This record gives sequence, structure tokens and C-alpha cells, in this order.
Amino acid sequence: MTMAEPGDTAVVHYVGRIAAGDEEGAVVDTSDVDVALESGVYRAHRDFKPLSFEVGAGEVLPPIDEAVRTMDAGEERTVTVAPDEAFGERDDERVVEVPRGELESRSGRDARPWRIVQSETGEMGWITDVSEDTVTVDFNHDLAGAPLEFELRLLEVHGSDGET
Repeated sequence: MTMAEPGDTAVVHYVGRIAAGDEEGAVVDTSDVDVALESGVYRAHRDFKPLSFEVGAGEVLPPIDEAVRTMDAGEERTVTVAPDEAFGERDDERVVEVPRGELESRSGRDARPWRIVQSETGEMGWITDVSEDTVTVDFNHDLAGAPLEFELRLLEVHGSDGET
């Protein structure tokens, strides 16, 4: 058995890059420690290893799940993922201005650009601008609006019965 079916576990190595725009080609995520080190996305707390996921369970972006269903173990493929299938389009309504005093008293920290803050509803955003009276916070995902490209290498498939 080599092709993955819903319920199977697929094991892949991947490299995710921005597919267009000013940052085209920039690595945003990978399961390969060497690529992470070379591209500057390495984080010591992260365990870089192949990704295992249940096919058809919604654990990965839909185009990745669909690609794996038509790949043989050992095959490599590049998949492009549109923003609406990844982190959505940028939404200007998710960039808000809040009173600086209110934000600082609630968070207990000085407002500074690129500091992460949490809204009253639990959403995470980052400060993009600080003036004397207001703070601008962007609640868009940092990859919102970006088309992505994933290089996939299907290492193995385990059937729901445990067979490879």
C-alpha cells in the first residue's frame, strides 16, 4: 500500500515558502532541520521531524491533504496553496486602533511595535504602530493574503489497520 486514503496516516517532509510578492521564496515553515537552519526559521524549542497526520481529518491545509492522496510513498511534489485555503486574505477591519492607556493598563506592559497582545476575546495580534494616545494592533495572521508553496515528500503511509 502506498497511496493514502482517508483514515490512513501520512508521513511527510515539507518545506513551506511564500509563493509570490516581495518575500517570494522565503521559508515560512519546514520539517527539515537543515532547511530551518539555512533559512533562519530554526527554533531550538521545536522538534524538526517528519509531519504525521491523518488523511481526511482536516489536520493539514486541504491542498496538502488532497496531494498526498494521489502520491506514492517516496514521491515528491510541489503544491501551491491560495490564501483562502491557508490563512485567509488580509482584512483591513482586523487592524484596529485602541487607546494606549487602556491597552497598557490591561496588559501591564508598555506598548511597543511588534509586541504581541491579546484582545478581550482572546485573539492574538501584534502592535504595528504606537502614538502618544493610540496603539494600532493587527489581528490578521502574519501569512494572511500570502499564497504559499509547499514542497512535499511522502515518506510513508500507514493504513488505518496499521499496515505500511
